[in-house]
Amino acid sequence: MESEMSDPQPLQEERYDMSGARLALTLCVTKAREGSEVDMEALERMFRYLKFESTMKRDPTAQQFLEELDEFQQTIDNWEEPVSCAFVVLMAHGEEGLLKGEDEKMVRLEDLFEVLNNKNCKALRGKPKVYIIQACRGDHPTYGKHGGDAGRKTKESEP
Repeated sequence: MESEMSDPQPLQEERYDMSGARLALTLCVTKAREGSEVDMEALERMFRYLKFESTMKRDPTAQQFLEELDEFQQTIDNWEEPVSCAFVVLMAHGEEGLLKGEDEKMVRLEDLFEVLNNKNCKALRGKPKVYIIQACRGDHPTYGKHGGDAGRKTKESEP
């Protein structure tokens, strides 16, 4: 039993069939977000390399975040061949559980996630849905290249 635990192997049925279409959607608020264009270019290269059909939209309003995801869901459900996976990247300013659209209004992340869930997107039932959220979660700035409190100045760290 111990040897099985030291080298766990995935069960065959735990692997996803990735032979169908791979679709990606990136929604990015670029306003006051230094480096966001570089991020978008890197994502586009990654999606090409991974053979994803990618759609990129810049500067959505809060309402457009929902509308673009609804349109993406319709595209997936109406795709002519089976869809294997969906990849969604959302980049904006935000607060805990919220994203800020280009219009400064907020949209709830939970509302965005619901669009592609098993109930609302039949073509993705039982299939992977990958989300990357790049957004601050409030008024707590982070410093350094590791995020979190890494590199944040404290009284103890000041000379």
